[in-house]
Amino acid sequence: MKTNIGLFAIGLDTYWLQFDSLLDRLLGYHKQISERISKEANVTDVGMVDSSERVKKAIEAFDSKKIDLLIVNISTYGLSQNILPIVRDSRAPTLILNLQPTASIDYDFINGLGDRGKMTGEWLAYCQACVAPEVGGVFSKANLPIRLVSGHLEDPEVWTDISEWIQAAKTVKTLKQNRVGILGHYYNGMLDVYSDLARYSAVLGSEFQILEFGELKALSEKISKEEINKKREEFQSAFNISNECSNYELERAATTSIALDNLVNGYNLDSLAYYYEGKGDPAYENIVTSLIPGFTLLTGNHIPVAGEYEIKNVHAMKIMDALNAGGSFAEFYAMDFNDDVILLGHDGPAHFAIAEGKVGLVPVPVYHGKPGNGLSIQMEVSHGAVTILSVCESGDGKLFLLCAEGRSVEGPTLQIGNTNSRYKFELKPKDFINQWSKAGPSHHMAIGVGHVAGQIEKLADLLGIAFIKIC
Repeated sequence: MKTNIGLFAIGLDTYWLQFDSLLDRLLGYHKQISERISKEANVTDVGMVDSSERVKKAIEAFDSKKIDLLIVNISTYGLSQNILPIVRDSRAPTLILNLQPTASIDYDFINGLGDRGKMTGEWLAYCQACVAPEVGGVFSKANLPIRLVSGHLEDPEVWTDISEWIQAAKTVKTLKQNRVGILGHYYNGMLDVYSDLARYSAVLGSEFQILEFGELKALSEKISKEEINKKREEFQSAFNISNECSNYELERAATTSIALDNLVNGYNLDSLAYYYEGKGDPAYENIVTSLIPGFTLLTGNHIPVAGEYEIKNVHAMKIMDALNAGGSFAEFYAMDFNDDVILLGHDGPAHFAIAEGKVGLVPVPVYHGKPGNGLSIQMEVSHGAVTILSVCESGDGKLFLLCAEGRSVEGPTLQIGNTNSRYKFELKPKDFINQWSKAGPSHHMAIGVGHVAGQIEKLADLLGIAFIKIC
């Protein structure tokens, strides 16, 4: 999925007859911007907007597209009255680019021209900063958020910033199209997990499909031997299957995995949250205790699955996946004060695409805190830079994003049939857990690879919600 970008430059038509070649020069800089952005997004570029007539044409061009992010390139001085109507009519979040051609004016060259008219024309190619405060003032009066990237065309930080805004806009689009399956019920007494679905639809744009375990049971009863064999081949490719795994357990997990695929495809789901116990009915217990391998395959294939009916965290996982960071289900496991690391992991499905090495598939004699036994996932998150994210609800019911950046590091982990990794942060373990907990999350989070807090902060801005970064 690519972001749809609306792009235009602003300038002043009065200048073009006054200063030879200024317009062509500015359009050349604008082309550089357009071509760079086009590598990451679908761009509708209407060129230079320098008059009321051009404003009308820009509005018409953008009106025929579904614009996810509107980018205004300040090419030189231009009137704010030529910006506001386009921004207002597009109804898209807007990013203002205040980018000089180079880091500095060549003062000796300009002053040496000997013609103050030519000298002024050269200066006007660097006059972007003149407009930024005007845009800020007008946007403030119009109650529009001002998002501004300042710098120059050769500054790598500028392009990182622009790329993060594009990624954030793409993630907003992903969330608006996120069809979330809700399968089963909450884990009894886990109060921090309970969520209001209407709020997530209103703020994030999610659509929810409440599902019945009975339908999954019915689907599992229609699986052929040929389908099971094919799914077991997929297991063989995706997992490092322990010799301890019996044929019975592998066949059971493969059958349930196929049923899950059919359920997801039948409802066109983009993510899924689940929990169930199936007490008193062996057929349901059989399904409940064979879910993990199938859910892990779905998660690694961009359909994140959160256990314990965690609506908040399946959104965190979907955000991380949309940012190409993965997003594996996790909670705090322990603190290692000798090595200054925190252990995080979870039972249940994981994001196999961000594993350090191949994911292990192992039998476990008991699912802690849950009924039964069966096959489970054993993996570490890839060593290197990581970001953890939690979608949270404040005391007044507002959503906010909580994140931290750190590293997944080598060292001993528990081999208990769970995801389990060691993480180092800038803060000491006790300080980190204190600050994270005081922010008010649920006890789950999504772990992704790479440092993507910049994109997450911009995502929060586009969604109009708060953002907290611990480190």
